[in-house]
Amino acid sequence: MNIAIDGPAGAGKSTIAKKVAKELGSIYVDTGAMYRAMALFLIDNKIDPHDENRISSKCREADITIAYQDGVQRVYLNGTDVTDHLRTEDVGNMASVASANEALRAKLVELQQKLAASTPVVMDGRDIGTVVLPHAELKIYLTASAHVRALRRYNELLEKEDRDGGLPDLARIEADIISRDERDMNRAVSPLKKADDAVLIDSSDMTIEEVTAQIVQLARQEGQNA
Repeated sequence: MNIAIDGPAGAGKSTIAKKVAKELGSIYVDTGAMYRAMALFLIDNKIDPHDENRISSKCREADITIAYQDGVQRVYLNGTDVTDHLRTEDVGNMASVASANEALRAKLVELQQKLAASTPVVMDGRDIGTVVLPHAELKIYLTASAHVRALRRYNELLEKEDRDGGLPDLARIEADIISRDERDMNRAVSPLKKADDAVLIDSSDMTIEEVTAQIVQLARQEGQNA
């Protein structure tokens, strides 16, 4: 069974997808991390996020792979493990803008589809149920209010030891999330939207365990009905 989990930034897709995959014995594929790896590649090569031609040309030079070490997913960019460099705000914003590039998306979608064709996967992102895995047996659209998503990111940043001693700006984080939602939902290529046959889950007032349990239950019901 392939499970597609879509939703806006900060909805908890990656955390939930990992737990669901573990419960069901499937492979977790973090497509957001793949896009972030591509964004890191573009940043390292000083590519303007709005330079469509340069992005289209340069993205072909990036080789992005996923491997598991001791049960933990690691992301490799041209042979180098970049997993620990993918969660910065700069990388996230570059990924949001550059991901609208058609050539860049085509390169990554091809890899994602190959993974799903060979093994049961739980895959999360922005367009998994609508573009990457349109025939997935179970599709989830996971969301939460912008304020709740910003607060989650704020608390995540507070726990980091390398934040230069300053406090993160909750208002700026929420503004960035709202801006990113606007870009993701209105881009010309593969915009963020709920697939017609996706189950909507609003996690604003739910725990990680509650969301995980609901998706696992839906998956098992789908498996029984198959």
